[in-house]
Amino acid sequence: MEGSSFGACARWPGAEAAGSTIDFGVSVGRVHLRTTETFGVFDLTARVEGFLRAAGLEDGWVNVQTRHTTTGICVNENEPLLLTDILALLERLAPRDAGYAHDELHLRPGLPPDERPNGHAHAKALLLRTAETVNVAAGRLQLGTWQRVLLVELDGPREREVSLLALGERRR
Repeated sequence: MEGSSFGACARWPGAEAAGSTIDFGVSVGRVHLRTTETFGVFDLTARVEGFLRAAGLEDGWVNVQTRHTTTGICVNENEPLLLTDILALLERLAPRDAGYAHDELHLRPGLPPDERPNGHAHAKALLLRTAETVNVAAGRLQLGTWQRVLLVELDGPREREVSLLALGERRR
């Protein structure tokens, strides 16, 4: 957890008279990971839950946001055959060999020496979300039975960073 800021505030209008206050605020963190595949899915759920425990968030929301243009964040089932289907769908919609202008590296000045053709990855990322917000109640992610928080790698393997922001009531 990089930082947190919590302060007392009234629970609901009129609660001041009853003296009811809560610790409400924001906690910010990061997940760092090295993806191991060119094109794959990585489960972030346990890392997000660890962040929530460290933040002490009881009730609120957590936002999970990728910091890269060639990854996506989604909430879905982490079942191997489904993940194969999802990756196959993305490949059909934005095939690696479709011929992207972005891949004409010689036409793009100022590129870093490790730049690689990845127009397909950027096109696939347009089909995914950069962030998901998940409700938190009683200190737990409010995911369905099979739901997981997933990072979709579209241009790996690479070092990746995911930003986490929790907002809500802190445990006392």
